[in-house]
Amino acid sequence: MEKTEKSLVLIGFMGVGKTTVGEIIANNLNRQFIDIDAEIEKEFAMPITEIFNVYGEKVFRMKEKELIEKLVNSKGNILSLGGGAFLQEEIRKVCLDKSTVIFLHISWECWKERISELLESRPVLQGRTMEEIEELFYNRQKIYEQRHVKINTDHKAPEEVAIDIIERLR
Repeated sequence: MEKTEKSLVLIGFMGVGKTTVGEIIANNLNRQFIDIDAEIEKEFAMPITEIFNVYGEKVFRMKEKELIEKLVNSKGNILSLGGGAFLQEEIRKVCLDKSTVIFLHISWECWKERISELLESRPVLQGRTMEEIEELFYNRQKIYEQRHVKINTDHKAPEEVAIDIIERLR
């Protein structure tokens, strides 16, 4: 794939592996990888949970939208979006229009195995019951279906997922 091609945007539920897979793809295709959440953390000089606590979700979402709109218009990047970014209609539209959107799909059963690793670092999960998290999971799946490519990640290593994506794009 040439550097001049559209950016790739990885979407999917939190903890699906967007960052890990994105880094592998970027290394394989000699492209720049950008994790949107990490960029926001750098800009605010604090973790996302603290940004939510200090400034609120609205400020976080505005910064997220500004950054994504800027980066999706440049060619050749591999972008990893936070689990909630694609829920914003304006972000969804610009990503679908200007880039190749890849949905990393994971089943609820496989995702539940990862929850203990995610609870502390994901403000959206904090204070929710398993039933509420499951509802959030399935509601977001419907929105993630608006994509160009869908890759199943169940029981696959990140390297396998990255290879699947690269092969699908060729």
